[in-house]
Amino acid sequence: MAFGVMGGPIQPQAHVQVLARMLLYRQNPQAALDAPRWRIEPGHGLYTEPEFPAAWRDGLAQRGHAFLLVTDPALEFGAGQVVWRLPGGGWGAASDWRRDGHAAGR
Repeated sequence: MAFGVMGGPIQPQAHVQVLARMLLYRQNPQAALDAPRWRIEPGHGLYTEPEFPAAWRDGLAQRGHAFLLVTDPALEFGAGQVVWRLPGGGWGAASDWRRDGHAAGR
């Protein structure tokens, strides 16, 4: 598999989030890219996408975390693409909804 998520300060955090969703939670690459992201911003708090589950946000807020809602995920949370070898042969691809683009092959 080859994958990457561009996006400045979110880049290493998004790589971990996408990879953890695929390896630990067994999500397919498209679901892992589509999932809501968050970004830790030292000194400011935790940036979250609007789709971030409210229950998670509430639980973290009760533990003292400050939240900053981001309304334009295309600018704040990067964009990723994944290409992977399918177990029976062939290839799969996934593309992030946060940017223009799509996965295609022939």
